[in-house]
Amino acid sequence: MAEPERAEEPEPGPEPEPVSAEAVLRELRLFELCCRDEDVPARLVELCLTHGLGPVALANELLAFVTSKDLDTELSSDSLHSFEHEVLMKRSSRASQKRDNRCSGLHDIHSLQELLDEEEEDELLDAYTTPSKNSQKRPNSTPETPRPKRSLSSRSPYALFSPSSFSPSVTPSQKYSARSSRGEVVASFGSIQGPTWSAHGGRGCTLALFGSPEENLTKAYKFMFQKALDVREVLLWRIEELGDALKNHHHLEDFTSVLLPAQEPVTVLGQIGCDSNGKLNAKSVVLEGDREHSSGGQIPLDLSELREYSLFPGQVVALEGTNSTGKMMVVSKLYEGVPLPFHTPPEPASEQRMVLVACGPYTPSDSIGYDPLSDLVTVITRDHPDVCILFGPFLDAKHEQVENCQLLGSFPDVFKLCLKMIIEGTRSAGSQLVFVPSARDVHHDCVYPQPPFHYPELPKEDKQRVHFVSDPCTLEVDGIVLGLTSTDLLFHMGAEEISSSSGISDRFTRILKHILTQRSYYPLYPPSEELNIDYESFYHYASLPVTPDVLVTPSELRYFVKEVLGCVCINPGRLTKGTVGGTYGRLYLQRDNTGGERKSPCVAAQVVKI
Repeated sequence: MAEPERAEEPEPGPEPEPVSAEAVLRELRLFELCCRDEDVPARLVELCLTHGLGPVALANELLAFVTSKDLDTELSSDSLHSFEHEVLMKRSSRASQKRDNRCSGLHDIHSLQELLDEEEEDELLDAYTTPSKNSQKRPNSTPETPRPKRSLSSRSPYALFSPSSFSPSVTPSQKYSARSSRGEVVASFGSIQGPTWSAHGGRGCTLALFGSPEENLTKAYKFMFQKALDVREVLLWRIEELGDALKNHHHLEDFTSVLLPAQEPVTVLGQIGCDSNGKLNAKSVVLEGDREHSSGGQIPLDLSELREYSLFPGQVVALEGTNSTGKMMVVSKLYEGVPLPFHTPPEPASEQRMVLVACGPYTPSDSIGYDPLSDLVTVITRDHPDVCILFGPFLDAKHEQVENCQLLGSFPDVFKLCLKMIIEGTRSAGSQLVFVPSARDVHHDCVYPQPPFHYPELPKEDKQRVHFVSDPCTLEVDGIVLGLTSTDLLFHMGAEEISSSSGISDRFTRILKHILTQRSYYPLYPPSEELNIDYESFYHYASLPVTPDVLVTPSELRYFVKEVLGCVCINPGRLTKGTVGGTYGRLYLQRDNTGGERKSPCVAAQVVKI
């Protein structure tokens, strides 16, 4: 007699991963971090339990700490002691600091007004009361000795409301002022030895958005209205477009469904995904098939026969392998993506151009004093670069004083004063200014793609040289194409990418290669939790129109300059890192008009300490 069918029980949700030495070490290996001493794994578990962190959170904090301090990737007991003291102890005390700030002498713009009202009430009471002998009455206001309503003392934040300081913190950052190695070159690229880094201040330089106006994001748009079906449509369009490029480049026959059993090797098309909500690993990779051949079906992948691979969620790939049962594909070959062609201008300019690139934050973490930005303006007025590309955040949403609302004005007002400082400070240099927003700009739309800043107060005399562009953006300078994005794509993809290589493999090179071959400024899906993507606009404005000659991708990770697939990629770092100074980048661009094989128009590039 046949057994009655049992009702399917719902699968329990994923439980949080228990803290163990193996789990912590596995997360550290994703970021190429390892342990030097034998007692380090036990110490890592102790840190997790003491400070209430999971293995993933601890690995992320350690990566940020090692990168910002430029430490060795081999963790020692001493480095963990510094990490706990400088990061975890501050992190655990942040909640109590926020409570204390409510009762402290730091005021926002509303509480300051209340304070002024109280002083006016005190003055009114003084006129009707007789002071006692021991009372310390304030001096009377007379025509000969007028007393202002509020004296500009050291505790008065109004005395500090200037472009150089927007916070109640009177003392500027001591660590930034005491920094060493100012102007030191920390990374170089190019064949020219010791170029003189100065230019003509943008005279005769032609700068414009690449492509037609319809292909560029030039104004704000409505977002937060997308449906799940619309997101899926955009992802399927990307699979179809990249699938056609793979088929034509590798001369592949028609693709097969991922769901059909096949004893012989077949070629399938789809998008890499993860079988759960956790991080991708070699055992959790699935392929989400295309709509035309696989109707969007999924199949797990066995990567044991692949000697080399580099995969991340959202990557569109063509695979060859066997699917004998229809439930698991054993992959034998992975077809590499192909980048778009480079832009060939009809009349390329031959004059050499200097481009300066810098990325915020432009203030130390312990003050809203814009001393680093002031130093950068000094560099611009000294070197007269043709183009200055400045990436946000200009007013960082992650800054402690911004989070606690300790500024003396609204966020847009502080940002406008910051812009005014840059524009007026560089007017004598004549450089073309390009402002790229960031998702961390507290006053701006927190959406990707991000529309350009709106600044109607821009003086007429500066309208020809000041440009506000979107994130991401493709720019053309005298026929040379620059790809710009302020989103920390390297960090986001570095946390999700998995790879296997028989030789020495550079993680940055792999990620940059993915950006170019996937033909997108942000090919990761699902995106990082920090990023809010509007996929309808993403399809139109976040795709690469061509392979750029230069790709600028600022990141929290270590600065670099390298050439990948003929494109010079630069991470200039951030102008400040915590309380200390950071770095900026500078490039020399010149198109080679001699003909023959293409040469990169980036003649030389450097990353320099501020």
